[in-house]
Amino acid sequence: MNWYLNVLRNYAVFSGRTRRKEFWMFLLFNLIFSIAASIIDNVLGTTFTIFGNEADFGPVYILYCIALFIPELAVNVRRLHDVGKSGWWILICFVPIIGSVWLLVLFCTEGNAGDNAYGSDPKAE
Repeated sequence: MNWYLNVLRNYAVFSGRTRRKEFWMFLLFNLIFSIAASIIDNVLGTTFTIFGNEADFGPVYILYCIALFIPELAVNVRRLHDVGKSGWWILICFVPIIGSVWLLVLFCTEGNAGDNAYGSDPKAE
């Protein structure tokens, strides 16, 4: 849980580096809270109807996603910095299929040992 809170404390910090553990733990808790928000929408009966079909989400889920958009983008950029890539590499996800796969590979790759152009090694701290 501390990893999730650490990302929220660094709400819009796009500089520096993030370890794999912090990144994946944030994504895990983000997934858990997203599912919880969707369940709350379903229990309250506030889900949306889209094109005549009932969606599994509503305003609680949407507000959660909006609130976490900037911190999630920031942790993604910091994770790319840890592997020595610019934050602009996040845009590769718009290349169909191969872009998302390559981004996943970058997120799973171990960070550069020692200092790099984006900051000091977070494992050394």
